[in-house]
Amino acid sequence: MMKQTVAVLAAGLGILTLTGSLASANEQVGFRQTELADKSGKRDLKVALWYPAFDTKAAETVGENPVFKGIQAMPDAAPDGKTHPLVVLSHGYGGSWRNLNWLAGELVGQGYIVAAPDHPGTTTFNRDKEQAAQLWERPYDLSRVIDAVTTDSALAGKVEPSRIAAIGHSLGGWSVVALVGAQFDPARFDRDCTEQPNPRTCGLASELITPRGEVAAEKLKTMKADPRVGAIVTLDLGLARGFTPESLNSITIPALIFGAGVDIGDLPAKLESGYVASNMSAKTAQYVEIADAMHFSFMQICKAGASELIEAETPGDGIVCKDGGERGREAIHRGVADMIIAFLAKSLPAK
Repeated sequence: MMKQTVAVLAAGLGILTLTGSLASANEQVGFRQTELADKSGKRDLKVALWYPAFDTKAAETVGENPVFKGIQAMPDAAPDGKTHPLVVLSHGYGGSWRNLNWLAGELVGQGYIVAAPDHPGTTTFNRDKEQAAQLWERPYDLSRVIDAVTTDSALAGKVEPSRIAAIGHSLGGWSVVALVGAQFDPARFDRDCTEQPNPRTCGLASELITPRGEVAAEKLKTMKADPRVGAIVTLDLGLARGFTPESLNSITIPALIFGAGVDIGDLPAKLESGYVASNMSAKTAQYVEIADAMHFSFMQICKAGASELIEAETPGDGIVCKDGGERGREAIHRGVADMIIAFLAKSLPAK
């Protein structure tokens, strides 16, 4: 999970995005932001959209700050008018849609429409405690985004409804597993934290689960699968060990589960991502552990000197720009993107 202190950094610097060097030239990348109103008025969603575009507009850098790089895209460009598969993205604790912007650009280059909400209560710009304690709402946020994008082609173009996938990092990985039917048992999670104490991961329960008590327990145990989602990808997910083995085993769609091989003090990847993969069907789940990746390797690329800049503001948080081996983050991203693209092409084939 993202460290809580990283959210402080994000609020100060405004975590943004990554490099444009990975983007494919196969498609022009359009970009826009929108807001989805909640009928209750309590959970409006800010959503970023990347999509294949056909426009003469000049590309601009989408998202950049003193720490992180951005990608090249055309703001509010016209969609290309064709029908495309859809991928929804879910950010980690304290993050935002910007964290997987690098991957969005890659996917658009392969012909996907991509949409990512900021999850209220657990995003950089909204740390509302009441919303954070509604953890079960995170997968429903993704379903609401699917509703919007599939029914309004003016947002990002036409969606092929039989080709929809979900990808998430950290708590976003938890969210996409829940989106396809995994049930979370807070009592099971508490027992595991007693047996394998981990302050960073287990400590989040006091913010995300405990405040709603029995309400949270019931909601988390009865989350419903969104049948429109045909494949999922998780990037070093967290809170995994609260999922019941039975519900994980009931998931029948293809799943690509990435783990970070370099442990930064949380549970080792084999006990989080590996736990999920080992309890899913071997026929559908694939587990990939990247030996030289750290938890934050799946986030955007840092600028030169970024780690030092972060350390000066919030000591200890420079780790968000660190990776675990000799390869740079761009090389790690390249390998991850290639595997995801191949996985989605196989799991959601064009008809």
